[in-house]
Amino acid sequence: MTDDAYPRPQLRRRRWRSLNGRWRFAFAERSSEPRPRPPTHWPHEILVPFAPESARSGIGDQGFHPICWYEREFELEALAALEALEAAERARVLLHFGAVDYQACVWVNDVLVAEHEGGHTPFSADITEALTAEGPQRLRVLAIDDPADLEKPRGKQDWRLEPHGIWYPRTTGIWQTVWLEPVGATYLRQLRWTPNIEHWEIAFSAFLAGLEDPDLRIGVVLRVGERILASDTYAVVGGEVHRRIGLSDPGIDDYRNELLWSPESPTLIEAHITLLKGGLIIDELESYTALRSIGARREKILLNGRPYPLHLVLDQGYWPETLMTAPSDAALKRDVELARAMGFNGVRKHQKIEDPRYLYWADVLGLLVFGEMPSAYRFTAKSIERTLREWTEVIERDVSHPCIVIWVPFNESWGVPELPNVPPARDAVAAFYHLTKTLDPSRLVIGNDGWESTATDVIGIHDYDNDPEHVRVRYGPEVKPQEVVDRRWTGGRLLTLDGYPHRGQPIMLTEFGGIAYTPRHDLNEEDSWGYSRAKSAAEYERMCCELISAVRTAGLFSGYCYTQFADTFQEANGLLFADRTPKLPLASLAKAVRGERRRMPGQPL
Repeated sequence: MTDDAYPRPQLRRRRWRSLNGRWRFAFAERSSEPRPRPPTHWPHEILVPFAPESARSGIGDQGFHPICWYEREFELEALAALEALEAAERARVLLHFGAVDYQACVWVNDVLVAEHEGGHTPFSADITEALTAEGPQRLRVLAIDDPADLEKPRGKQDWRLEPHGIWYPRTTGIWQTVWLEPVGATYLRQLRWTPNIEHWEIAFSAFLAGLEDPDLRIGVVLRVGERILASDTYAVVGGEVHRRIGLSDPGIDDYRNELLWSPESPTLIEAHITLLKGGLIIDELESYTALRSIGARREKILLNGRPYPLHLVLDQGYWPETLMTAPSDAALKRDVELARAMGFNGVRKHQKIEDPRYLYWADVLGLLVFGEMPSAYRFTAKSIERTLREWTEVIERDVSHPCIVIWVPFNESWGVPELPNVPPARDAVAAFYHLTKTLDPSRLVIGNDGWESTATDVIGIHDYDNDPEHVRVRYGPEVKPQEVVDRRWTGGRLLTLDGYPHRGQPIMLTEFGGIAYTPRHDLNEEDSWGYSRAKSAAEYERMCCELISAVRTAGLFSGYCYTQFADTFQEANGLLFADRTPKLPLASLAKAVRGERRRMPGQPL
């Protein structure tokens, strides 16, 4: 994105500078050297943070390019705020990358300042010692992303030259915001918020970086609007603070509900954080949290302790001109608004770790999110190690967002094939489930979504039968859960594996629909893809709404996820065209999603 939206919404400082914009750019061939040499000639200019495969980048080359280079200069005068940092023995300058796919090496003035592996997670570097006293500072980035490597988490990025089936163009190199941030010699590196509505409290953790000092304290002020909920100061011990902030519990539900976060009432608690040394502020930032819980009991999903049906839409998170990078912060906000306008109370972000700005708008506007790990496609020790490392970074980045309610480390056994027959693959899914619960015990986890469930809090089923009557018979109120999940096959796959019978977990239809409709010239019917197809706008509206209504009223499910939000390249099964124009009246769709009476096309008023 090229606008000035702060890239890290839950740890915001007032002083920062975006480095998005025009950079020098060059592709490079494969090299036998451990680290390729930088180019002597820069044939291209690229618009960061858009990937070179995208049209918006100015490159638009979707060929196989395993290595690319970036370079630009920046002036320190733009960081005049360095001189304004009070009580700092010496100021530091941090360089942040939202995401670089897949391996990145970063130099400032020919000094290597950072190396990172993982295409969906952020990394930072203290570049202070690499800066020169005068003149422009030179920043250079090497990105290595082998298009044929199936052992790395890559999600929907195609390994073929041309996108096919349900796979999309690749994303190479920088695809999220790059920015600079001045801080003091000691600064706040990370925050974590964990609400607990049973005890009406919020757990707060803060982690410092830089010079250690025995005389450090952290101040926390929590407020909703003008109402202060808490104002405390805590001593820093060992570079960390861990406290449970108890709030005044009103006791009665009507009063409590004013503070609880939900899609219907997304109340956020604003947080002002200060780092103090001897009474002087040496770091200051803004954050937010919310009072919200997610759980499961007696085959129901609970939001804030009450049964809450999940009505989700599957969202790939791609745009035609910019691929995985949103065209702007306004585009991310608009996607959240559109999902809500369709009547959905949540999205399943499919095979993509979304930009934090999307999660911010989901927090602000009220939209539940499933966080799903992009898959690798080979099952090897290397692929599991890579996925494990990156998944850990994903949880660390997003754990404080109220909108995220369920983690999904695996989808449809991608990356762990032959689960019924390969014990190490089953062990991997179970290991990721338990690791995720260890890193974040406050949320639910679907170990492997779609089929072949092992360790899981929710059993997800994928079923693309588009006949509403079949859905009613297959999943109706008279059907016992054990008959479905322990005995039935879907897509030629078992729903649960031996040794993992249904234990009362909620059951969701986490993929269904996929009805294609292509009336416009931007995608020919012969070149488009879907699980079924409508021939007219009226037929499309009827098929979508009747299928959603059948699933919504099926007695077996605690929730569902319709495929999908928007057309994505050759996949023409979106409720919206790729440019986010609706294919059917959103009011009609919203009534089907919410279970309201509606008039079908052709029916009298």
